[in-house]
Amino acid sequence: MSTHKKEDPRTVRSREMFKNAVFSLLSENPSISSLTVQKVATKAGLNRTTFYLHYQDIQDLLDQITNEILNELSNKIVDLIHARDLSEKQKLTQLLDYLYIHRNYLFILFKMNQFEEQLFLFIKQLIETRRENTKKDLPDDYVAVDIKTASLVGIIMWWIRNGLHFSSDYIANQIYFMYKGN
Repeated sequence: MSTHKKEDPRTVRSREMFKNAVFSLLSENPSISSLTVQKVATKAGLNRTTFYLHYQDIQDLLDQITNEILNELSNKIVDLIHARDLSEKQKLTQLLDYLYIHRNYLFILFKMNQFEEQLFLFIKQLIETRRENTKKDLPDDYVAVDIKTASLVGIIMWWIRNGLHFSSDYIANQIYFMYKGN
């Protein structure tokens, strides 16, 4: 018997409506400070009372959205790490494909300072895990890990912010060749 209680579909639908309202409002005006509970509730077609049933305030809503997307990204990356039938380049391409599919959310989330910081920490952890899983005896060079992490986050952010004019395969090739041998 499962210990997880199934969430009420109305709750799921309301949360999704609030999330979509935030993204819609931020696409119209990218200033996070312009978001208000009233604007989000109105855009979602719901009321403030419903908003406060789910969230403490706008920051709580933004934090939950960020965490949800990072968790989805984390699950995708964990799946790719354990995919034995894919090369490193194929894994990177699939990750970039995932980011491409979710580009509208990511573009807006990149505007939130905490998202970039969380993404940096997340990718840094991935790089460190990858280094630990390699058969090579690598020194603990945290500066190199930070530099690789910063460059990877920077490349991803540049790619998304500049309209994804290059295919995920092309970007994966560029990243792969940049890190080849490291």
